[in-house]
Amino acid sequence: MTLIELVEASAARLDAAGVAYGHGTANAFDEAVWLVLWQLGLPLDDLDGVADMAVSPQQQDSVSELITERIQSRKPAAYLTREAWLQGVPFYVDERAIVPRSFIAELLTDGSIDTWLGEHTKRVLDLCTGNGSLAVLAAMTYPDVSVDAADISQPALEVARVNVDKHGLAGRIRLLHSDGLQSVQGPYDLILCNPPYVNAQSMTELPAEYRAEPELALAGGADGMDFIRALFRDAPANMSDRAVLVLEIGNERDHFEAAFPRLEVVWLETSAGEDQVLLVTRDALQTLSLRA
Repeated sequence: MTLIELVEASAARLDAAGVAYGHGTANAFDEAVWLVLWQLGLPLDDLDGVADMAVSPQQQDSVSELITERIQSRKPAAYLTREAWLQGVPFYVDERAIVPRSFIAELLTDGSIDTWLGEHTKRVLDLCTGNGSLAVLAAMTYPDVSVDAADISQPALEVARVNVDKHGLAGRIRLLHSDGLQSVQGPYDLILCNPPYVNAQSMTELPAEYRAEPELALAGGADGMDFIRALFRDAPANMSDRAVLVLEIGNERDHFEAAFPRLEVVWLETSAGEDQVLLVTRDALQTLSLRA
């Protein structure tokens, strides 16, 4: 059996088992590529280079065991491999933190938000940092800024510490244990936030792979906006005059607009479309507070 045949057979097993994707891959084939190459210790980005490689019966059995674990546990592949990639950067992850997949990562690396930044952008906050991936990417993208990475979950911050150290950024990224903005140390010039925003009805319908993640990082209350209401209330006091907040809300745009019908925001285009991530200025948030 060749490696590509093993990938195809593994993909067929995943497909037949009805596992859910969305934690780094979007389909059975890509998930199988990840798991097969990882299990065999091969580069994850060079399928073509090894596609025709012969795999031994022992290697086949090893891969089969991992695919079985993926199917039976219904855990995201990243929890099995203890690694996730975001914009080509590897991050450690385990069950203490949500699997990193924020579309904000795209906006950091492709320069989409640079229009709102400048020489005044010195301090960045990654709120709800999870495993620290956005904080790391922000520090890599903007080498002159300092970054605070905050989370309510101490176990998640332990995972973030692994990634901050892994990428040699302990001197520029500070980890903070904070419930929302309560214990952060502003003002900040840029706030990044991928908060819990899944509405209550959607939470009941999540596939097992998503329920394997910390509920604290997902559940946003009845309409998904509970955390965001508190964030918008407290953010202006923690933002500099020209600061902006970049917020991911997933598939909750309807609920967002119902909750904040008069708030002026800019919707940012990502690979998932123009309704997943938004940008809001301090001035707009202050106006919202005055209207409340």
